[in-house]
Amino acid sequence: MTPETVLAVVAGAAAGGLINGLAGFGTALFALGFFLNVMPPVQAVAVVVVLSALTGLQGLWLVRHAIGAHTRRLARFLFPGILGIPLGVLVLSVLDARSLKLVIAGFLILYGGYFSLRTHLPRFERPTPIWDMLVGLSGGILGGAASLSGALPMMWCALRPWPKAETRAVLQPFNVTVLALTAAALALKGAYTRETLLYIALALPVSVLFAQAGIAIFRRLPDAAFRRLLIAMTFISGAVLLARELI
Repeated sequence: MTPETVLAVVAGAAAGGLINGLAGFGTALFALGFFLNVMPPVQAVAVVVVLSALTGLQGLWLVRHAIGAHTRRLARFLFPGILGIPLGVLVLSVLDARSLKLVIAGFLILYGGYFSLRTHLPRFERPTPIWDMLVGLSGGILGGAASLSGALPMMWCALRPWPKAETRAVLQPFNVTVLALTAAALALKGAYTRETLLYIALALPVSVLFAQAGIAIFRRLPDAAFRRLLIAMTFISGAVLLARELI
């Protein structure tokens, strides 16, 4: 392992851990740009999903009371999302993954850009169980088809006037569960070679440490600022995804 490789892995782990601690998701968004410079795509994804799932456990503990108080709400997203993963794999056999990612990237950019420019965000205050389940199912399908499980739940939750802990109590368990299942699937395919495990051993402590820094920032954010952060993350996610697919 060369010094350049070590630097790229550490930098990616730090960036991914910080945003995971801050927002409850986004490890892949910020880490893959570094990892793909020194690892093949499958190996980079295998490392990222483990970092995302294990680092995300800190965030789950942070909002454990909100999760316990709103288990039905979480279930409306999570169980359809799990069911959607194998459907997404089937969709992938019919659709081109790159084209799907480009469409989603464009949607994220338009959505994030539009709401970033608005002074007041919409407030969907009444319960919407059917829509919650459809968003969760769609997130699972996009996760299985294009590894984009968090895109739609992130957009939907950003428009709900929930306190930041309640928003995170949906997004973080959803992403941790989907990514843990993805990691298990990759393990069954033999993705975790000795070299991959060495990368994980190097990256995980860094990711955990920087996630703590992100959590410290999260604690200080007002609820409205956290909603704005999610909107900004939507735009950034779309821009990074578009650039990655085109370049």
